[in-house]
Amino acid sequence: MNLYNSYTQKIEPLQPIEPGKVSMYVCGPTVYNEPHVGNARPIVVFDTLKKALQLQGMEVMFVSNYTDVDDKIIKTAMEQNVSEKEITDRYIEAYNRVRKDLHADLPDVAPRVTETMEEIIAFIQKLIDNGAAYQVDGDVYFRVMSDPTYGELSHQKMEDLMVGARIDENTKKENPLDFTLWKKTDQGIQWDSPWSKGRPGWHTECVVMIQDVFQKPLIDIHGGGLDLKFPHHENEMAQCRMCSSTPLANMWVHNGMINIQNEKMSKSLGNVWWAKDLIRDHGGNVIRWMMISVHYRAPLNLSAEAIETAKKELQKIQTAYKQAVVQLQLENAPEMEADPQMMQSFVDALNDDLNTPNAISVVYEVVKTINQTLRSRPMPKEKLASCTQALKTMLSVLGIQLDEVHLSEQDKKMYRDWRQAVKEKDFETADAYRATLQEKGIL
Repeated sequence: MNLYNSYTQKIEPLQPIEPGKVSMYVCGPTVYNEPHVGNARPIVVFDTLKKALQLQGMEVMFVSNYTDVDDKIIKTAMEQNVSEKEITDRYIEAYNRVRKDLHADLPDVAPRVTETMEEIIAFIQKLIDNGAAYQVDGDVYFRVMSDPTYGELSHQKMEDLMVGARIDENTKKENPLDFTLWKKTDQGIQWDSPWSKGRPGWHTECVVMIQDVFQKPLIDIHGGGLDLKFPHHENEMAQCRMCSSTPLANMWVHNGMINIQNEKMSKSLGNVWWAKDLIRDHGGNVIRWMMISVHYRAPLNLSAEAIETAKKELQKIQTAYKQAVVQLQLENAPEMEADPQMMQSFVDALNDDLNTPNAISVVYEVVKTINQTLRSRPMPKEKLASCTQALKTMLSVLGIQLDEVHLSEQDKKMYRDWRQAVKEKDFETADAYRATLQEKGIL
């Protein structure tokens, strides 16, 4: 597997720290609202990456957190006069529904900030002890100048960041670039700490959860949306360097952003598409297919036209698969391994920086071969079986769930009677059989 590493800006081979095992962490959402389609893209991208690695025999430990401490959560809870936990539990459940409806596996571990507070406080204290952080009036800040490599992930020079930094009214900071590790507050959920009663800063939480779950300071892959590269991931890396002398991850993988009708999706523009609405209206297969039809690093433009295109493409694939499965059952064909040449082409596409558009091109070739094989007389059953198994495997990796057809002996007899009626030009009888077969989902 070769992936684009945002840190080196190169496509590089994935070389797991522990052979045969991949540790992967993806920044999860702040759970104060329903997930929008932008939240759904990393779900699809990194689930596909996980499945692609597993297809090749890799053992993947996939972790994605829930940020359940945040000003927006507190604000929402106060507006609704409920606890923060009631808000976060509600929207964590909503995210898990979206994952399931998009045919994505749940993370192996899904840590919450509120469950990692003791470790977060200890981590911040360690940064203070080694001079990488400082406390002022109950707040704690990371000393950016303590990390001479700061800016390497986002490829920005410290001096340029300083010039571009806006005037900060917070005179407590030594440097406008310094960011909050602990915030003293008397509003919302709080914890006792050596510095004050308060809550942690966002940029510290993921570092600690990674080290707590994986029990090591360096993992194979750290993923997330491109919007997180700076400052969030940059700040994560800086803290890890100063605390553990490692960059946190060997590979930093970022998915591109989503546009709606060629405009950036934004709440201020009022063009936010909610994931649950799209799934309800069009189905998880369609939304997932639309997302993987574009390379994960490229911007994804969503539109009514893109949705309709995805529906038509999936319908052609489903039709070919269903016809193949029906014929194989009618012929009592033996089960076959997936065609190795087709599978190799598919794997090669995925290994080329998770190139799902090229992988989909392989799927189309398999569908074409299936349709040609179905028309062949006599029909080569073994070839049809191996191609059909290849198609099923490929779509499973891409997260597409096909409608399965299981023929009873009565169904097989009806199918043959239908074909015989057509052959004899008994169209009234044929139409009746056809209607019943369609009702059963066989045609």
